[in-house]
Order: sequence, then structure tokens, then C-alpha cells
Amino acid sequence: MSTGVNESETVATPAGDARISWYRAPVPARAVVAVGHGAGGGIEARDLRALAAALPGRGYTVALVEQPWRVAGKKVAPAPKTLDVGWTALWPALEKPGLPVVAGGRSAGARVACRTARELGAHAVLALSFPLHPPGRPEKSRADELTGAGVPTLVVQGGRDPFGGPAEFPDGTQLREVAHGDHGFAVPKKAGVTEEESMARLTAAVVEWLDGLFG
Repeated sequence: MSTGVNESETVATPAGDARISWYRAPVPARAVVAVGHGAGGGIEARDLRALAAALPGRGYTVALVEQPWRVAGKKVAPAPKTLDVGWTALWPALEKPGLPVVAGGRSAGARVACRTARELGAHAVLALSFPLHPPGRPEKSRADELTGAGVPTLVVQGGRDPFGGPAEFPDGTQLREVAHGDHGFAVPKKAGVTEEESMARLTAAVVEWLDGLFG
């Protein structure tokens, strides 16, 4: 459970209504960490929930962002340009607390954060399970989106992510690996590591990075 206060906010965008679930830091916050979901799921993803539970107690307000297509109950995400429109339109609500905003997301949400970071004035980008390429298609690289973010960027990647393993990322990428994790950071039982341990390592890596930015 998060130590912050959870409140939900609906924000109108040209792509439809988006929703922000706020997990506010119980102490004076240093930044807002805004995290969007992927194309195959919502904010119930294990990594997003882990961040919402762990970060407020360390001084970071977490905003879990649901894109309009997800709020509307649709099963399939729209084109990347539409995702960017929704994220850009709700950005002022993320800035409202008056704190630096770290743009983040998992999978498709990480791509959105990278593509829009410079334009929106994001302080940094947190890219969870960045889909470096479609599975089995390393020649279809999206590295340019990642390297083009233009702000400090942390990638947290599962060790067996079919969308791009840690070793496939460009030189100079600031990356933390979740050993044995797949694209959703699920870890097989044979690895001898529990989900709680994996998520603890993920959140510790994110907190260490954030503390380095906002010390």
C-alpha cells in the first residue's frame, strides 16, 4: 500500500478524457513522477503499482496516468500520435503541484514520454520496459526515440525482455536490469526470485536515480 493519499482526477484531452491517480508524498515532495501504462494493459501493472507504493514515502509524488482509450474501455491502443496528443494535453495537470515533473511510462508509455519530453519541458524520463524493437525484429529499432529524449533518462529493463534485452541498448544508456524479468517484469519460479524481491530492486534503482537528480 502507498503511504500517500490516493485521489483520482479526470482531465479532458482532444483524444477523450484521461485519468490521473495521484499518490502524494506525505512529506514535502521533491518532484512528481508521472507514469503512463503500455498498449496491452493499464495502471494495474506490477511495476507501476510498486512505484506508487514505494516512492511517496521517499519524497516523490506519483501520478499514474490512464490514456483516454483505456478510460473509455477500449481494448486496442490508438496510433502513437494520438497517444502523444493525450499525454501532451494532460501535462498541465501534472505541473499543477508546482514541482519538477519526471515523465515516465512502461512500454508504449515509455515511448510517449521519450517523444514528448523535450517539448513539454520534462525534467527527466523514466522508461520502464522500453520496447527497443518488436520481438524478433531487432532491425526495427526504436533507439532514436530513446536517445532523442533530450533529458536525463533511466531505462529499467527485464533481463529476458523480448522487446530488447539490456545488452541491446545503445552505448551510454543509463540502464538498470531486473534479472530474469520479461516485458511485464514477471520472473519465472525457477529463477528463485520472488515478485516482491524483483519489484524491490526495481523501486530501489528508481529511487537511487531520482535521489541523484533531486538530492
